[in-house]
Amino acid sequence: MNSRKWVRLFLTTLLIGGVLTLLSSFIIKSNSYAEVFQPFQMFELLGLLLFFSGLGFIFSIISQMGFFAYLTVHQFGKGIFKGSWTSIQLFLVAFTIFDLIYFRYQAAEDASIWPYVFTALALLMISLGTAYVKAKETNRQAFVPALFFMVVVTSIEWVPVLRAGSVDYVWLMFIPLVVCNVYQLLLLHRLTASEETGK
Repeated sequence: MNSRKWVRLFLTTLLIGGVLTLLSSFIIKSNSYAEVFQPFQMFELLGLLLFFSGLGFIFSIISQMGFFAYLTVHQFGKGIFKGSWTSIQLFLVAFTIFDLIYFRYQAAEDASIWPYVFTALALLMISLGTAYVKAKETNRQAFVPALFFMVVVTSIEWVPVLRAGSVDYVWLMFIPLVVCNVYQLLLLHRLTASEETGK
């Protein structure tokens, strides 16, 4: 992929992260906005808009770092483990889903397990759908790597806010992070295909 297409991928993913985080903040952090409207405070509102946009840019950069790191790890995995790499990826997907439910539930105090089940299943369903589309648009062998990236790599990228334990920021990061990862995964083969055809 040439530099022009890489810049396009970087900038569009950056924009998606910033816009989605800002839009999500209107719902997830509505209390913060309510405070600057009662009474109306222009500079505080601008500060909030810049803060959440900047946060989205950071989430986007984390997503992109994870994506390019995975591309490297995937090549190493195929070279080192060869035929076992697919099974290893599936095991890590299963372990990650278990970790998102059980270990987070154990770390919480007096909490219901159902929010953790819902979160993990939401990520799994989105990942399965994305992997299906990726495999349909490329080849069947792309399904497991796409599923691995969406579940395992997204979870690793998500760790900073999961450790912090703030429910608001868990969802504030989840939405742009997942969308940025889906976008990159489904755009990559289109960019490389257009390069091969000379477009």
